[in-house]
Amino acid sequence: MPDAAGMKAPWKYRVLIEKMISPLLCIRHSWKSPHSLRKKDSSENNDKGMVKKMDIPFDKVSNIGFISTRLAGTDGVSLETIKWADVFEKKGFSCFYFAGELDRPEDRSYLLKEAHFKHPDIRKIYRNCFGVSTRRRSLTKKIHEMKEHIKDHLYKFIKKFNINLLIPQNALTIPLNLPLGLAITEVISEMGIPTIAHHHDFFWERQQFKTNAAWEYLNMAFPPHIPTIRHVVINSSASNQLSLRTGVSSTIIPNVMDFENPPQKPDGYASDVRKDLGIEDGELFILQPTRVVKRKGIEHAIELVRRLKMKAKLVISHASGDEGHDYEMRVRQYSKLMNVDTILSQTSLMIAEDALKTEKKSIP
Repeated sequence: MPDAAGMKAPWKYRVLIEKMISPLLCIRHSWKSPHSLRKKDSSENNDKGMVKKMDIPFDKVSNIGFISTRLAGTDGVSLETIKWADVFEKKGFSCFYFAGELDRPEDRSYLLKEAHFKHPDIRKIYRNCFGVSTRRRSLTKKIHEMKEHIKDHLYKFIKKFNINLLIPQNALTIPLNLPLGLAITEVISEMGIPTIAHHHDFFWERQQFKTNAAWEYLNMAFPPHIPTIRHVVINSSASNQLSLRTGVSSTIIPNVMDFENPPQKPDGYASDVRKDLGIEDGELFILQPTRVVKRKGIEHAIELVRRLKMKAKLVISHASGDEGHDYEMRVRQYSKLMNVDTILSQTSLMIAEDALKTEKKSIP
């Protein structure tokens, strides 16, 4: 399959491209009102209450809208979005972006600060919905006000760029921004717009979401069960859990690296990285490019370095982010126990040290 430059992509990448594009070919969709669908051809649908699904021609999709809380920097969701957009654009599609933080081309971007999970109003909603079992009526009102505000802008985004396929990136997966997830769900339901919901990690995978006062919102939108949505997950475990918990089927498209093409040569910023990290000549530089969170299994990397029995430094590139810092302290302690030189990001170190000082002060 030739790419945009007319050259053949590596075989494995051709397979990946086909796998990424194939959900589009399988989307069932009607451009008409769902109400009119229920009235026609009911005899052809043996399942009562089911909406008859119709094929959408692939050539009707031209403009793709990626939606997330943040599409900027080096977090996993942002990096995978770049890969997806690259594949789609090589296939002749145009890609546009909606988020609370963006580093994409300005003429293809729609920035809405309230879409970011760090927006003050969104943070307030988050703090008062998770870790508690009930919420105030005034908070419910605020959630719906924010949802309507975001939904208005989603409609403007779709109209401005003539979007005919949506790809929410983890926005219907992790409820860091409840109003955004609700708004996306309602837009999809109201418009019947075809959607590929790309899920990276579900709320049930994170401890902080298990106690909450927002179950009805989680069941509605994280993720939603709507006929025009095709769900994509990154591994078989996520696929199994999604099906078990919600009855939703999914396509597995793993996160990938293009190992068939060599990396770019180090630029001025990266040329002295070994020196800045204190990695000596002849010393192994072992990188785990993840956040310091429990499900990344950093203990395995520590044990691997230990078993190598070679002079090496293990570098964990990202801070823990929104998931607390207890695990960071465990990683530091385990590294010392295993006698492995582990370097955390400077942000992680400062936060973990502050947390440790606070913990010591609280002990009588």
